[in-house]
Amino acid sequence: MAVVSVSMPDELLERIDQFADEHGYTGRSEVVREASRNLLGEFEDTRLEDRELMAIVTVLFDYETTTVEERMMHLRHEHESLVASNFHTHVGDRFCMELFVLEGELADISTFVGKIRATQDVLSVDYSVNPVDGFDPLSSQH
Repeated sequence: MAVVSVSMPDELLERIDQFADEHGYTGRSEVVREASRNLLGEFEDTRLEDRELMAIVTVLFDYETTTVEERMMHLRHEHESLVASNFHTHVGDRFCMELFVLEGELADISTFVGKIRATQDVLSVDYSVNPVDGFDPLSSQH
C-alpha cells in the first residue's frame, strides 16, 4: 500500500483522531481511506445516470471570507444552464449560507459540487439529489 502525505489544518486532524477513537478505527489512515472511498463513490449511483435530476446544494462560510462569496457568484454564472435558482442569506452573526437549486444530469451536478468543495474557506457543503423525470423514492442525501 502506498504512503501518501496530506496537509490539513491541526483542528481537522484532531477531529479525525477523535473520530477514529470514538468509532473504533485503528487510526487516522483508516478514517481517511473510508472517507476517500465514500467521496469518490458519491456520484457513482448508476440508478441516477441518464436521468434529469434536481439537486439542492447548501454552502456555509464565514462572513469575513469574501473570496468564497465571489467564487460562488462565479460558479453560478459559469454554470448558469445548471443553476435554476440561487439564494444567499446571513446565518447568525458571522456566517453566510448560499443555497443552489440545480437541474441537470449527474455528471454536471457532480462537477458543480466538486468545485464548491474545492473552494478554500468553505466550512460545509451539503446536498441532496432527486430525479425529476418521474418520482422515484430513490434519494441521495449527503
